[in-house]
Amino acid sequence: MTDCSHPRADNQRPLFAQSPGCFMADKAAARSHPQPTPKRDIVVIGASAGGVAVLLDLAADLPEDFPAAVLVVLHVGAHRSVLPELMASRGAKRALHAIDGQPLHHGTILVAPSDQHMLVQGGTIRLQRGPKENHARPAIDPLFRSAALAHGPRVIGVVLSGRLDDGTAGLQAIKRCGGLAVIQDPADAEQPEMPVSALAHVDIDHCVPAANLVETLMRLVGTPVAAAPPAPAAPSVFASEQAISDGEDNPMDHLYQIGQPSRFACPECSGVLWEINDTQPRRYRCHTGHAYTLRTLAFAQDESADEALWAAMRALQEREALLRALAESGDSDADGRQGQDLSAQAEQTGKHSDQLRRMIASG
Repeated sequence: MTDCSHPRADNQRPLFAQSPGCFMADKAAARSHPQPTPKRDIVVIGASAGGVAVLLDLAADLPEDFPAAVLVVLHVGAHRSVLPELMASRGAKRALHAIDGQPLHHGTILVAPSDQHMLVQGGTIRLQRGPKENHARPAIDPLFRSAALAHGPRVIGVVLSGRLDDGTAGLQAIKRCGGLAVIQDPADAEQPEMPVSALAHVDIDHCVPAANLVETLMRLVGTPVAAAPPAPAAPSVFASEQAISDGEDNPMDHLYQIGQPSRFACPECSGVLWEINDTQPRRYRCHTGHAYTLRTLAFAQDESADEALWAAMRALQEREALLRALAESGDSDADGRQGQDLSAQAEQTGKHSDQLRRMIASG
């Protein structure tokens, strides 16, 4: 049950009930070679605007012998990430940028590098410059989803301050695979949209202010979890989405299993977007792997439209200048009529350019 006093509306109930165990397990092998009872020892954290201060406080307060691996995605895009250095300045000596193939270790804070998704594959980190998800790379959902598929109930997902709704689908995957979902209380977040979305669409276990985050994690990590049953024969929607993101198999086969073609085009590659069946918030993927919620799709299309309008205005301005240059050159214009026609065309093109500029300026 969530700690929050933010009730979920009836039409905003979580899409997925908790279903322990998405990670692969060999049941026969487990019987013949008994394994220690697994514990919650993988913490995945997603943050965007307003989340840096929370992450720095977290790094400062976590003990060096924290009994879990901590993996962090901060929306930095292609800009240089300095988060590990900032964490180190607060005393977190084991905060590092993740390296491809690096094993998971308790007490280590691994941060996704710029412009690369950070994934969990078995007991190691995989870095991938794959298709953007929710208009971001690194994105939160790929980390959460891959950790859930790899380690099921051992995973604790945490969504902090940020705009839009990256992390919601990832928390759904974690819950579906038996893990726990924690969010920063929206009332405490500088940018509450990400935790608000998670609260609306996921059965949140703990909703806490930033000041109580470390205390909450200390209570949760190390607690034993029931061993998971084998994964079902038919791939889950999350496994299919991971395969599409990874470029495995034929992406169209996976899309046919989990979605239907929509009327929208991908803002990144212009391919057809497929709407994933029965998702809240509504989610879309193209066959190259770009993924969006309805809100991030609207945001990305707005950016594309803005770029297209400015490109159109530049083209009009360049055409006006070219027409005026032709009119003034007098080339092949014995009686001056062609120059007059070109000047009139330039004048009309300039008016169109001015109208477009006013339209862009008015929003």
